[in-house]
Amino acid sequence: MYGQMFALHADLLKALAHPRRLEIVNLLREQELCVSDIYEMLDLPQANISQHLMLLRDAGIVVAKREGKQIIYKLADPKIIKASDLLREVLIDQNRGLEIADELTLAMKDLLPLVHDPVCKMRLSPKTANYSTKHKDHDYYFCASGCLKKFQENPKKYAKS
Repeated sequence: MYGQMFALHADLLKALAHPRRLEIVNLLREQELCVSDIYEMLDLPQANISQHLMLLRDAGIVVAKREGKQIIYKLADPKIIKASDLLREVLIDQNRGLEIADELTLAMKDLLPLVHDPVCKMRLSPKTANYSTKHKDHDYYFCASGCLKKFQENPKKYAKS
């Protein structure tokens, strides 16, 4: 029985053991998203996004529902976020005294969203944003690399007037 329990635990951790899948979990922290939104936010080929989502779905980390032609994803259990935040605490302990530890001490759930990603409109805080850039003396914050890339390609479309 213990062997089976540890095998199930290992399977769950394997499904999470990729930076992009962790990023997807973080994007789904407080919202449901369709594949095209996730694709836009992460700037990965749609086939890669679909593979990551399939692994997360097979592991029971996300669930999908169809709304018309779109498939909408959300976290299957909010405890996934608690687990992620606990792992962040382990990283804080392991990196005490380093600059990264200060960033890790900010619990995602405790930070108030203060800004919106100008591309996808996801609520962010400057501390939780994955990317940022300065344009015409204004700071912009982004949820993922795809949104940053779109902004950089056409800042006039997304920048504040």
